[in-house]
Parts: sequence; structure tokens; C-alpha cells
Amino acid sequence: MSVYKIYNKNISLPDFNRIVDDQNCIIEIDEEVKKNIINSRNLLDRFVKDGRIIYGVNTSMGGFANHLVPVEFAEELQNNLLASVASNVGYHFNDAIVRATMLARIISLSKGVSAISLDNFMILVEMLNKKVFPCIPQKGSLGASGDLGPLAHIALVATGKWKAKYNGEILDGDKALKKAKIKPMKLGYKEGLALINGTSAMVGLGAIVWNQTDLLLKSYEFVSALAFEGLATKMKPFDPKVHKRKLHQGQNICASHLWEILSSSKLIVDEKETEKDIQQKNENKLQNLDNQIEDAYSLRCTPQILGPIYDTLKFVKGIIENELNSSSDNPLVLVDENEVFHNGHFHGQYVSMAMDYLSICLTTLSNLSDRRIDRFMDRNNSNGLPAFLCKESPGLRLGLMGGQFMATSITAENRSLCTPLSIQSLTSTGDFQDIVSMGLIAARRANEILENTSYIISFELLCACQAVDIRGKDGMSILTKPLYEEVRKIIPYLSFDVSITPYIEKIKELFKNQKLVERLIESIDN
Repeated sequence: MSVYKIYNKNISLPDFNRIVDDQNCIIEIDEEVKKNIINSRNLLDRFVKDGRIIYGVNTSMGGFANHLVPVEFAEELQNNLLASVASNVGYHFNDAIVRATMLARIISLSKGVSAISLDNFMILVEMLNKKVFPCIPQKGSLGASGDLGPLAHIALVATGKWKAKYNGEILDGDKALKKAKIKPMKLGYKEGLALINGTSAMVGLGAIVWNQTDLLLKSYEFVSALAFEGLATKMKPFDPKVHKRKLHQGQNICASHLWEILSSSKLIVDEKETEKDIQQKNENKLQNLDNQIEDAYSLRCTPQILGPIYDTLKFVKGIIENELNSSSDNPLVLVDENEVFHNGHFHGQYVSMAMDYLSICLTTLSNLSDRRIDRFMDRNNSNGLPAFLCKESPGLRLGLMGGQFMATSITAENRSLCTPLSIQSLTSTGDFQDIVSMGLIAARRANEILENTSYIISFELLCACQAVDIRGKDGMSILTKPLYEEVRKIIPYLSFDVSITPYIEKIKELFKNQKLVERLIESIDN
């Protein structure tokens, strides 16, 4: 069992994802954090005694914000809020996404400016630690007053209502809490609002999508290198000396990595040898050559295509980390300012746009991978490989022809999914929420595109390994060989026709294997 203690400081995105992945990790709360939470609640209590008019405390909420509600109705008002906005529908999020959402909400509330009581804050922490995972339907969040619906389903379970998964069984909320020996929350003024008014669902899922996209991109350097070996690609376009003339950081990093990975390969082609071969065949007349001096864009332009993705991922990481470590609640009760601030920190536009950027990145990867797959399939564009990588009994066998159906279909699907969600605002709540972010939809969409892209790249990797075997695996780079060997543990060289579906599913899981990806990356550094 591992322990992570939440202090009054920021958490990094990699640390956040490590906690989410480790369901046995226990969250502890630093005493200074607890003190800040208590102080914020005490200040709100004083404001209430002073007769201040504060949203969600002695007013109603949303489209009823113009209604005053005496504080003696506080518990009823907060419970009604949860019941009213818990309107999501559809399949439930998996445990990892629920855990990420709960952890993100805990981090936001730990900033000590949301005026939640310490007792109720600690109940939320206890639910996470004891693996009481509320059932959260996926669809229905506007992402403007934060993720009201998803977070309300968590808060309902915390108050002994709705449904939760506990020890693999779905139970009524009160039974799940009772089995976990957790006392249900009793809500005071603003506390229901504090639990749900924020971007924690979209940022929790966004963090997961960012992490898995980062792993996929790091893996794709090695997939690309294997594909280059399989397609007998020319080396010179990846020389870092030429990329220094282009000032984009991501492009230079990608080119230098590819250059390093391929430096020991005997399957990659020396451009000088190609030039010499062409010169020998030059009869000082117009003629059609068997070889050409340059490769297609899907090979030669890889650093220029992946570079923007590197740089965008770095930007998105900053957005998600900033949002994760922010207070996304309204109103905020700031002890150091001795004041309450009505605000719009719950609005998810930052996360929504960041997820749209990720969707564009992933769809770009799909396009690139699809084009390389087509080169593997087409004997006219593969530098001597058999059609559909079918060396034995072509015609009687169909080789990897069917795999391209899948990859091309999913590439088209990704393109259709890549319409930006962050611009799809519709007014709601009596025109009170008149511009909304759709941030959780954007995160869900990016997650779907990520899954699709992983399948496409898995097939490209399968093709690359098949092509390398046909050309002669002894000529492989020492740095591409470990990934090749991992694939060969899953699927042999295909001299026979077989459904590749189970193999693709297993290859896809390689991209989620953080230890494998880290080992590959370390091989470049060493």
C-alpha cells in the first residue's frame, strides 16, 4: 500500500496519474490543509451571522438565483440541488475515471477556499480511500457551472443516496457507505454547491487522456522507426543538422530521436547509395527509375507532422495541471482577503479547448498511420514488399488485406469525431448559463479518438514487424528490436491467414504499458 499526502502545494500531472492508476494508494491530508479548510468555513459562518447575501448560501441557485432562501432551509436546499442536477444518462464511467474525478475534486477543495466543512471533506477522502466508487452516467454535462451532473452523482452517494460500486458490487449509496463503514454527509449551507461546482470530471478524464496520449506518442517514435525499416526508408531527412534550420522544438526532438533510434539499422537506406545507383543508370535521357531520391511525405515529413503534436501535448499538459491545481468553485471564501467572491471559475473553456487540441493531434496521428499502412499494402509503394505483405501463396492467401479495412474505417471515424466541442455552446437555465464549454464531452470525445487511434497504430506496428521479417530482421536497429520482440510475443510472423482481431487488441495494450514505454525512451538517452 502506498500513501500520497496532499499538502498546500501543486500536484504534477504524472503524480496525479500514478495515484489514479494505483487503486491501493491511500490519500492523507496535511494538517495545514485541514486548517485552511476550517478557516474558510469559519469565515463563511461569520458572513452568514453578519447577514451577507451569498449565492448558494442564502439564495437559491441557477435559474432561481433571484430567490432568497433563509439558512434554516440550508440542508433541504443543498439536497434538492444534488437531486435536481444529477440528470446524466448513459453508460457509467469506469473506475479509473471515477477515481480521477474524485481525486481532482479533493485537490480542488483542499485549497481551502470553498468553505466546505472539514468533516464532509474527509468523508469524500474516505470514500476514495475505501474504494466506494459512485456510478456516474457519462452524458449530460454542459461543463459551464462545472460538471454538475457527474459530481452530483458522487455527492448523492456521499449523502447515502444513488448507487455506488463497492468491492465489485453495485449497491444503493447508503448500503455502500455502511459496508465501507463511512458515515454519510449531512450538508450545511453551500456544501452541496461546493461538492459539485467545478471542472473535476473533465479535468480528471482529461488528465487520463493526456497521459495515455503522451505514452502513445512516445511509443510512436519506435513504431515509426520500425515502419521506416520495413519500408526501406531513406535516413538523411531525419538528420538533426538539417532540422536545426527549423526552429520548432517538437520537430527537432522528434528528428533527433528518430536519428538515434535508426542509427544502428541496416534496413534503413543511405541516400548517397540511392544517388549513386541513379547516377549509374543515368543515360543522359528521359527515363523511368526503379528508385527515387526522396520518400513520400508520410515517411520523410514525420518530424514535421509529429513535431506540432509534441508541442501541443506540452501546452495541454500545462492547461490540465493548472486546472487541476486551481479552485474551480463559486463563490470562493478567501480568508486572506477576508471576503467572499462570486466568480466564474467553474467554467471549463480551458479544458474543453485543450481536449479539442488533443483530438486534433490524435486524428493527425490517425491520418499519418493510415497513409503508412497503405504503403505497406500497395506493392507499388513499398520498395519491394509483396502485396498486402503476403509472401507465401499470394492469391490463395489474402495476407493483411483485411486489416486495412479496419484501419481505414476507424481513420474515417476519427475525422468525423474531430469537430471541436468547445465551440458548441447552447444557452441553458433560463439564459443564466448562456455560454457553456461542453468540456466533459470534449474529454470523452478525445478519449474515444485515442482508443481508435491506438487500434490504427497497432495495425501499423503489426505491418512493420511483418515487413521487417520479410526483409530480414537481422538488419534491425538495436533500439527497435525490443518493441519488435514484444510484438512477436503476441503474434508470430504470418505465413498463414488468421483473424488478427485478438492480436490487435493485445498489441494496443503495449501502448498503455508505462514501464515498456519508459524502457524504450531510456534506450535513446543511453
